[in-house]
Amino acid sequence: MNARVVIVFGGTGFLGRRVVEHLRKHGFFVRIASRHPDRARELFGADDSHFQSVAADIHDEQAVADAVAGVFAVVNAVSLYVERHGETFHSVHVEAARRLAARAKQDRVERLVQLSGIGADVASPSLYIRKRGEGELSVRAAFPDADIVRPAVMFASDDAFLTPILALLRKLPVFPMFGRGLTRLQPAFVGDVAEAIARTVAMPEKRAITFECGGPRIYSYEDLLRAVAREAALDVRLVPMPFAIWHGLALVAEVLPNPPVTRNQIELMQVDNVASPDMPGFAELGISPRPVETTLREILASGGS
Repeated sequence: MNARVVIVFGGTGFLGRRVVEHLRKHGFFVRIASRHPDRARELFGADDSHFQSVAADIHDEQAVADAVAGVFAVVNAVSLYVERHGETFHSVHVEAARRLAARAKQDRVERLVQLSGIGADVASPSLYIRKRGEGELSVRAAFPDADIVRPAVMFASDDAFLTPILALLRKLPVFPMFGRGLTRLQPAFVGDVAEAIARTVAMPEKRAITFECGGPRIYSYEDLLRAVAREAALDVRLVPMPFAIWHGLALVAEVLPNPPVTRNQIELMQVDNVASPDMPGFAELGISPRPVETTLREILASGGS
């Protein structure tokens, strides 16, 4: 076992590629496991002195076993937001996560960090949220010392959250809100979440800790929209729109290759996405989280969206 090798499943994704960067800053050699290994070389360059790209489908037990061999730590940053092409929330967030955790335990891997999400709950009426909760339980059953990181909704200059909101506010003089805009959100900068995962891997102690990582401010959805509009100097009218209508629109949209809205997103917007004050989070990891407004100003300064 190499004490400085960490494998990241999903290491070319929105969060995963940041996790790779932050692990490298902490001095780890990173093995990036994905179905498209050439993507890693495109993202991180041809210099492979600090990372290795391997082809591994998280559903392929033998490929996972080969990829995990000899590593110090495993990070599972694989996520699924729309069920399609035979992939389901259960197959990704429960079955694949359990198999990876079991393999890591069998190979005596020292650390396992499982990405989840704030609100993960086996009793949730939302299939996505329920499977996130079941996934946590299955991982801990297979690897009892696993650490779990639950981020709030994440933002960045290239995200699918903040930048689309800004773009839509600019286009629509009347902006339809999810419900009455009362859902509470605590957006977290993706780089801060990546650093939280890297610091979790680097912790000297080995304990089963669940971190909930929310940003520095809690907004209602309406307040967040107004904050974005204010920063962009936009005069918009916000109008409530029942969730039932949103669900219908999402059902139609999901037939598109890149749906602008999904039923899963609608379900997530019906429940508060706020870190519990009783759970460890950014503060316990020594991270001062970045506010939404900082990234928003950077987007506006660069002429984005």
